[in-house]
Amino acid sequence: MKKLVLLVCLLVATVAAQAQFEKGKWILNPSISGLGLSHSTETDKTSFGVEAKGGAFLLNNVALLLHAGASWNDNGSDTDLYTLGLGGRYYFSKVGIYLGADVKVNRWEETEGNKTRVSFGSEAGYAFFLSKTVTLEPAVYWDVNKDYSEFGFKVGFGLYF
Repeated sequence: MKKLVLLVCLLVATVAAQAQFEKGKWILNPSISGLGLSHSTETDKTSFGVEAKGGAFLLNNVALLLHAGASWNDNGSDTDLYTLGLGGRYYFSKVGIYLGADVKVNRWEETEGNKTRVSFGSEAGYAFFLSKTVTLEPAVYWDVNKDYSEFGFKVGFGLYF
């Protein structure tokens, strides 16, 4: 009997999660990136950053997102990174597994001058529903451009409206 009740609860949660990935819904996704796990080939330092994504589902399971973020390097590095971009996510399952891709403009502020580059990023993650509209979203990401490559882990919250 307990197994049957658990199965019914999982099915209800799956149906509720699917409703959040429908056309016309909105998403807001603030997150903390790095957490000491990302590493840049440009600065040879570990970084910590914050970012926010927001957008709308244009189709079922497909979201278009605007991206803004910043990261700071530790160990006294003088290189900070600021980012603006546009991307998307595709949710593979009703329970929240997703892949994302984006194009961003990155700007470094350094003592010898500033650099601006276009980068391409990808991410894979899972939207774990804490409630009907709030998710915990751990993900791995990879960003790359001519001068800069970064692989890391981030944890965020998703708010689905």
